[in-house]
Amino acid sequence: MKKLLLLLAMAIMVIGLVAGCDKSADNGGDKKSGTIGFSVSTLNNPFFVSMKEGVEAQAKALGLKVKIVDAQNDPAKQANDISDLIASGVSVLIINPVDSAAISTSVEAANAKNIPVITVDRSADKGKVVSHIASDNVKGGEMAAELIEDKVGKKAKVAEIEGIPGASATRERGKGFHDEADKDLTVVAKQSADFDRTKGLNVATNILQANPDVQAIFAHNDEMALGAIQAAKSAGKPIFIVGFDGTADAVKAVQDGTLAATIAQQPDKMGKIAIDVAQKVLKGEAVEAKIPVDLKVVTK
Repeated sequence: MKKLLLLLAMAIMVIGLVAGCDKSADNGGDKKSGTIGFSVSTLNNPFFVSMKEGVEAQAKALGLKVKIVDAQNDPAKQANDISDLIASGVSVLIINPVDSAAISTSVEAANAKNIPVITVDRSADKGKVVSHIASDNVKGGEMAAELIEDKVGKKAKVAEIEGIPGASATRERGKGFHDEADKDLTVVAKQSADFDRTKGLNVATNILQANPDVQAIFAHNDEMALGAIQAAKSAGKPIFIVGFDGTADAVKAVQDGTLAATIAQQPDKMGKIAIDVAQKVLKGEAVEAKIPVDLKVVTK
């Protein structure tokens, strides 16, 4: 009888061990580290450096671990970076997309692994995002057009330097700008410079050569606006130039009188809010689907 009981006990132990192994095999791929992954579009732009610093400062303050990867303005690299973050077992993903359409596949890949996604500054066209943190880019574009109309005059001849074609910020800033400009200004040229200062210089140079009567330029970010300043200086033309972001270099240019204005965002605040939202997600708390960050016009 004792021998029978001993064999029965051993059989129960074996069954328990097998069940435990099966459970581990089923759920092992879903185990998460508690680490927050942050994919930033580029660290070759002061705006996104400031966003990264906001992320790092708030993560440190809250005692959270964050892993940051730089996509270097390359959608393919961003996709690979995010794939690596997912494979490493991050618990939450914060994404600042290079391209809003291209990032959709990565968002959906995170969804498939039940990893919550937060987007910052630029949105994703597809996939489930638990929270989007951004300024009202449409409103910012409107503000730029209204400022040009007020300072340069109705029907002023204006050029537009656009950002990366696939980025939501490009579409939204352009929409807001044209909602106002198409009514009261004369937009004579527009061309993409991919949010890059050197490209902004080259595009502005070409635009001013082809349209010597341009009176104002709206650039979708400060880096391109700073490039346009150089182009206007080389052409010897007093152009009213408006940027977007409120980076330190742009604010200094406004103070120096070389940049007329910038529509200022708060990238460091965006980064801090993203970490706050990620912490709530880690705790299983509800978060807002959209979180707006204030804009303001910076002039001399």
